[in-house]
Amino acid sequence: MNIIIREIQPEDNAELARVIRKALEEFKANKPGTVYFDKSTDHLSDLFQVENSVYFVAIEDTKLLGGAGIFPTEGLDADTVELVKMYLRPEARGKGLGKTLILKCIEYAKSKGYKRIYLETMNELDKAVIAYEKLGFQLLSSPLGNSGHHSCELWMVKNID
Repeated sequence: MNIIIREIQPEDNAELARVIRKALEEFKANKPGTVYFDKSTDHLSDLFQVENSVYFVAIEDTKLLGGAGIFPTEGLDADTVELVKMYLRPEARGKGLGKTLILKCIEYAKSKGYKRIYLETMNELDKAVIAYEKLGFQLLSSPLGNSGHHSCELWMVKNID
C-alpha cells in the first residue's frame, strides 16, 4: 500500500462526504444528530479553514480512503480540541491507517498547544471505540462542549501533554 496523508483540499469534499455517509449507513448509525446530516459534511475543506483546525485525508494512488481531523469545538476548554470525522472505507480498515491518522491529529494538536483531545462516538461504532481505548482515550460520563451531535452517546478524552 502506497498511501499519502495530506491536508484536505476542495476537490476531496464530494468523495469524503460519500465515504463518511456510507460508513454511517454500514453501521446503521445514519441518524439525525450525527455528521450524516450536517451540511458541513459536503464542504469539509471550508470547515477546516478555522484557526487551529486541520483535516487529514489518506489517499492511495488516486483513491480517497478516508480521513480524520481536529477542531476547536465551541464550548470546549481552551486546552481541549475535538477529534472529528474519523472515517475510513471498509477496505482501508484494520491495517493501522486509522491509528496513523489519529496520531497525526494528536501531533498537530500538541503543536498548537492543546493538552487534551476529546471525541464523540456511538455504540454502533464499537470497533472504533476499542481502537480509541487502545490509543489511551477514556470514556466520560457526559459530553464536553457543544458539537450539536446529540445522537452521539459515547464521549472520550485523552491527555496529550
